[in-house]
Amino acid sequence: MKPFYSLLVILCVTPAIAADHTKDTPETVKQNLKAEKAQLIDVREESEWKSGHLKEAKLLPLSTLSKNPKKEQLEKVLNKKKIVYLHCAAGVRVLPAAEILSEHGYDVRPLKQGYKDLLKAGFEKAE
Repeated sequence: MKPFYSLLVILCVTPAIAADHTKDTPETVKQNLKAEKAQLIDVREESEWKSGHLKEAKLLPLSTLSKNPKKEQLEKVLNKKKIVYLHCAAGVRVLPAAEILSEHGYDVRPLKQGYKDLLKAGFEKAE
């Protein structure tokens, strides 16, 4: 019985992450970007960005988002009228980033695919 109660306690005290990875395929993301219905945001850190990033992406690190940015700061990078696709290195940091941006009223769709996966899917690397 003890293992059951331990699991129950863990489930009850572990915060649930409301954001989940989008079901949009990389092709759908590309189409939405091309139609200017969406924007691609890289939530990796600046050092990762400098070592290579996607041509269509803008940088908005999770560390910056975690500091509770003001509406004006977000509006410099994001357009509320467009879908916000988030990507990172492995699809993990996009979930907390999505939580933060959702609270600010953005239509956020975190990608499960990481940077290298998106390159393999045909996204262009910035020169």
